[in-house]
Amino acid sequence: MPFATVNNTRLFYRLEGRSGLPVLVLSHSLGCDHSMWAPQMPDLLDHFQVLRYDTRGHGASEVPAGDLTLDQFGHDVLGLADALGIEKFAFCGLSMGGAVGQWLAINAPQRITRLVLANTSAKLGTPDLWDARRKAVLEGGMQAVIEAAMQRFFSPGRQEDGWPQSTRAVVMGTDPRGYAACCAALRDADLRPAISKISVPTLVIGSDRDPSIPWEGHSSILASEIPGAKAAKIQTAHLSNLEQPRAFTAAVLDFLVARAANTDPMEAGMKVRRQVLGDAHVERSMAAATDFTRDFQELITRYAWGAVWTRPGLDHCTRRLLVLAMTAALGRWEEFRLHLRAAVAHGLEACDVKETLLQVAVYAGVPAANTAFQIAKEEMDTAGQ
Repeated sequence: MPFATVNNTRLFYRLEGRSGLPVLVLSHSLGCDHSMWAPQMPDLLDHFQVLRYDTRGHGASEVPAGDLTLDQFGHDVLGLADALGIEKFAFCGLSMGGAVGQWLAINAPQRITRLVLANTSAKLGTPDLWDARRKAVLEGGMQAVIEAAMQRFFSPGRQEDGWPQSTRAVVMGTDPRGYAACCAALRDADLRPAISKISVPTLVIGSDRDPSIPWEGHSSILASEIPGAKAAKIQTAHLSNLEQPRAFTAAVLDFLVARAANTDPMEAGMKVRRQVLGDAHVERSMAAATDFTRDFQELITRYAWGAVWTRPGLDHCTRRLLVLAMTAALGRWEEFRLHLRAAVAHGLEACDVKETLLQVAVYAGVPAANTAFQIAKEEMDTAGQ
């Protein structure tokens, strides 16, 4: 099992993705665990090796004997990174995890490459609020706070959706002693005097509709006082990454995978073009280019491949399916066959092609789908699918 003993405490973690990619650490909210990031993982793993962990007192990590501090949370992240041989990492934290991110950026800026602070604040609530929650869970268990927590976590009308139901189960499974110990840490943490010292490139995500940490007075302060911070509003309740997972992921990737100013779009485009269509096709296209067509080839490489296909908002599989649907709908059969052949060679499965072409049949007409299915069958048979 993936456990590490850090600062005399056993922490549960999951390190996923290809070694050699930049590392992104994800830190969860109070009452949740590492699983709250599940909707983001497929897209994040295209760009990062992702480290998720359960904060002390949560999930499968050790439950402390007494109260905790934000300093301990921060040192746990650094200790876990050290144990795994990770020198530098980007960090994304939501709510309590965002407080940990601020601590890291203030106290260990040399370790952080980029920082995402979601639905969090430099001062999370009042001492009375946290003492009341501590008392409630220690006397009545998690049942004493679950309904109020769910009302904060998700907007009205969303309580019966899949992620709220999963989150409810995680909160109910949290050890009340661990929850109370973390309440004490948040009660005593006040980062307001130091946030202006944060020099790490930072994205602040927040919402006017977050009942726990509304934009004004919380996210707005982080965005204005952290030098150079970028801001994004995702209008949800507290757990923005679960209520609007695609919007959250897109905002995070747009910030974390932002292309460097000196990146050559031709070079980036050529790299993606080779990944999508294959080296052999690209080499043939380049060899066949003439003085008359060379400018067009460069235009496609720079803008189609370098400006659009490099955007992190959609993965390559989704973009492939969109291209297949559009070329079939428009009857661009040469392009359809080219992209289908390349997609199949790079792992696109027959079931995905079939569902895409059924959509074409409904929205672009049966004749287009009929031709597309015939071409697809030929290519699938050739590929042995």
